[in-house]
Amino acid sequence: MHFKGNIKETLSHLLEQEDTDGDKKITVEDQGPKQFDIALYGDDNAFAKAYTIKGTYHLSNFLQELALERALSKIEAVIPLWKIEEQPTSRINRMIRDYFWDDLTRTIDKKGLANILTDTKAGDSVQRMYVPGTDQEGIAYYNNLKTGFPNLEVVVLPLEITPEYVKSINEKPGILALGLEGKNGIPFVVPGGRFNEMYGWDSYFEGVGLLLDNRVDLAKAMIDNFCYQITHYGKILNANRSYYLTRTQPPYLSSFIREIFEKDPTLGKEWLASVLAIAIQEYETVWMRAPRYTDNGLNRYYAQGVGVPPETEEGHFDEYLAVVAKKEGCSIEELVSNYQNGSLDLPELDRYFTHDRSLRESGHDTSWRLDDVCADLNTVDLNSLLYKYEIDFEYLIATYFAGNFKGKKSRYYKESALARKERMDTFMWDEDKSQYFDYNCVTKQKTEFESASNYFPLWAGLLDNDKAMKTVRRLMIDLKEKGGLAGTSRAMNTIIPEGAVQRQWDYPNGWAPHQMMIWRGLKAYGFDKELQELVYRWLWMITRNAVDYNGVIPEKYDVVSATHKVFAEYGNVGTEFDYITTSGFGWMNASCQLGLSLLNPKLRAALDNLEDPEKVFN
Repeated sequence: MHFKGNIKETLSHLLEQEDTDGDKKITVEDQGPKQFDIALYGDDNAFAKAYTIKGTYHLSNFLQELALERALSKIEAVIPLWKIEEQPTSRINRMIRDYFWDDLTRTIDKKGLANILTDTKAGDSVQRMYVPGTDQEGIAYYNNLKTGFPNLEVVVLPLEITPEYVKSINEKPGILALGLEGKNGIPFVVPGGRFNEMYGWDSYFEGVGLLLDNRVDLAKAMIDNFCYQITHYGKILNANRSYYLTRTQPPYLSSFIREIFEKDPTLGKEWLASVLAIAIQEYETVWMRAPRYTDNGLNRYYAQGVGVPPETEEGHFDEYLAVVAKKEGCSIEELVSNYQNGSLDLPELDRYFTHDRSLRESGHDTSWRLDDVCADLNTVDLNSLLYKYEIDFEYLIATYFAGNFKGKKSRYYKESALARKERMDTFMWDEDKSQYFDYNCVTKQKTEFESASNYFPLWAGLLDNDKAMKTVRRLMIDLKEKGGLAGTSRAMNTIIPEGAVQRQWDYPNGWAPHQMMIWRGLKAYGFDKELQELVYRWLWMITRNAVDYNGVIPEKYDVVSATHKVFAEYGNVGTEFDYITTSGFGWMNASCQLGLSLLNPKLRAALDNLEDPEKVFN
């Protein structure tokens, strides 16, 4: 059976009755009667029976389906009853697979350029397209587009991109070119909401979801764009905006390559060889050289740049700048002006902004774990990721290239991984606290800051079985909350400066990449009980919020209160929409798909019934 009726009239009636706060959504906060009468028709389109849609969830499903029908320029909607009554986990899974990935897909070409050039990050009325000087095909392509884009300015980047050059264009922001296939841009998936650029580590996690949904085409395209960035910009960029040219992000390319090739070997060894060579180039030139490679043989994030990072919101640095300005006997405005024009030499500010840029390079922007210290830290997360690179290189070369790839031996990468593990054990492992900690290579001390990033070694396969058991026990004590894993522990919340602002990557907030990596680590080491509980808690929180708030799947959650109502620092992308969210948020979508693929049938049934995790696991 199905509903059949005029979309405009039905929407108007439904919203007038049920959307009492006027936000074009139906949520638990609305005060309507929570029921709506419709007529159902059979397969022969003959009237079958009257039907009452009851409850916030089913009413919001009906609203969303009406919105989808309207988006197809229909006058009359035909909506199967099963879509109105769909189980929550099935609906979330289907919406992500059938709608969200496509809505998050962008291309930088004639078809897709208009949206990107005119978004809120574009700056002034000039629409700038920065193209590498090494990409002659791209230069010709974008110059040919000028006739269709009257405000388009194509800027060819110099062959050597220095921090000073990047500072000189900070007042002229623009998008950075990505790969082309003939007259079409190679597609990529954006995080969501206000984002129209391809982000570094977001893309890997989105790729995990894409592969689960059999979107090999999009996953491969993102790897190809990563390889374009390494080839023409020298690194995988934080994102393809002009002010990110001196900054990379956490390295996941080897994992991305390995997972997609194992999903679809028909991509061929020629493709594998080309992307593997570029991944090795990134490893050697970005990570295994100073300043990101330190004297102790471990690595750190170290983003280069000059001046104040331009992409932050106005006033973001005022608390720190006020202290420096007071020392200098001037206002914040005078301090920034003199510092930016070079008339004031302040090594203290140079160091502070190096730490800030490096913190953003880490992807954890922002966290008290890294505040004003990031560039001095050999972090657990980065060194775990590079250990995984070395293990992946060993595996790919041994498995597909008989142990020798363009003169590079699989044995070399195995030895590199073992050496890194020994250094991490020496400098980072804390036996008493059963976890790895970031190591300050300047003070020569572990930080002892309890963070979800301390558990990346589980994902990387770096732990022996004894350490793994101790680490997992510690994980479930320090970070487990009602809605999953917090970014940092409750205890760390007590040592931050009194009255300090809430950092979005810290307690009580939780993030999709942390959950996904730790789940995969638990699965690899055989900790199924802990895996099922943590997956359930995270998915319960997402599902509960989606059911109560019109299908919302935003960027981040407070895992302690199990709510999406988080507005620390940059707000919560993905909460602002009318009628229906058509995109969710990239790595949140992926965490849903991965979690549902891991959850056992009994717990999935409990999840559809929204059974409280404290009752399920106590």
